[in-house]
Amino acid sequence: MKNQAINNTTEINYDAVNGQFGQYGGMFVPPVLEGKLLNLYEVFEKNRNDSSFQEEFAYYLKHFVGRPSPLYYAHRLSKHIGSKIYLKREDLNHTGSHKINNTIGQILLAKRMGATEIVAETGAGQHGVATATAAALFGMKCKVFMGAEDVERQKMNVSRIKLLGAELVVTHAGRGTLKDAVDAALGYYIEHPDVYYLLGSQVGPHPYPTMVGYFQSIIGKEAKKQFIEREGRLPDNLLACIGGGSNAIGLFDNFLKDHEVAIHAAEGGGLGPILGETAATLNLGKPGVFQGTNSYALTDDEGNVYPTRSIAAGLDYPGVSPQHALLKDTKRAEYHLITDDEAIEGFKLLSHLEGIIPAIESSHAIALAMKILKNKPEQISIINLSGRGDKDVERDLM
Repeated sequence: MKNQAINNTTEINYDAVNGQFGQYGGMFVPPVLEGKLLNLYEVFEKNRNDSSFQEEFAYYLKHFVGRPSPLYYAHRLSKHIGSKIYLKREDLNHTGSHKINNTIGQILLAKRMGATEIVAETGAGQHGVATATAAALFGMKCKVFMGAEDVERQKMNVSRIKLLGAELVVTHAGRGTLKDAVDAALGYYIEHPDVYYLLGSQVGPHPYPTMVGYFQSIIGKEAKKQFIEREGRLPDNLLACIGGGSNAIGLFDNFLKDHEVAIHAAEGGGLGPILGETAATLNLGKPGVFQGTNSYALTDDEGNVYPTRSIAAGLDYPGVSPQHALLKDTKRAEYHLITDDEAIEGFKLLSHLEGIIPAIESSHAIALAMKILKNKPEQISIINLSGRGDKDVERDLM
């Protein structure tokens, strides 16, 4: 059915066949990729409704990734902020973040399509590690593109990618961040359409936003069940960090019909609301076509992309998920600018209070909780702790 929505997605104007979230989404790619992506959509639709695929996906999530991830009551953080807070512990997944959920799902599709080479982009390195891990698991050749700036600030993950047997390709274009890695990976994909491009966030051309959202929806499915078992009701608030948007939609999607649950996301604000010094796409961007999809992007009136800046490599991106663009326009979710300094404060706070070192990306969500949940003892919230901070401890964040 043309307008059949993906599981638990509530937008009545979601066109599954064309990947449209309202006016956003779609497929804006060179003709050489159109057939490839349409075939990928067909393979995805066939397999996500196939019981053997679902069983294999569930097997690897349980026995390889380590799901379900815990829902942890952060008692000392709650006391400090003055509001009851649970953490969805995606940082405890194998490889240390939510990214492995999506890479396992897509690598299973790639295997069914007969792919032998996997290509991916990475910013913070977590998707690169997760892709290299999945490729090693299934014996596939893997090439990971990464910006030169991110290679410097995420050295531990660079080493992990190489140790797992993947080839790391460094791009020096632009500021050497996630946008430039995506450009390089897409360029390679256009030149080598026989490879499988394993996109890591809920961005890019159709069907990637639909697929990534689907594979990450396990986060919210688990969180809702766990929360109701603990509290006997739904949470008042959901919080997550957002760059492209995969960890955020992973938590949010299963609650979109529950309008009593408020949804908040923290963007990488960099130095503040200054174009060229921030990555707060939904706060400061405008709609337009960028890297294969129609969504918000940080562009000028001529469509030129502004440079971005964020202390978090995984949030340092001038585009965003088309589904989040629609959630912003319909006011189903609120998107907040969190500066580098605020994120560092959240990084230190969770480490000191709970003995949990968060990724600097996830620290933006902690900082947001400090701002909007202060002295609200009657409210109970879930923060998606999307990744652990091993990769950030050697950086000068203290």
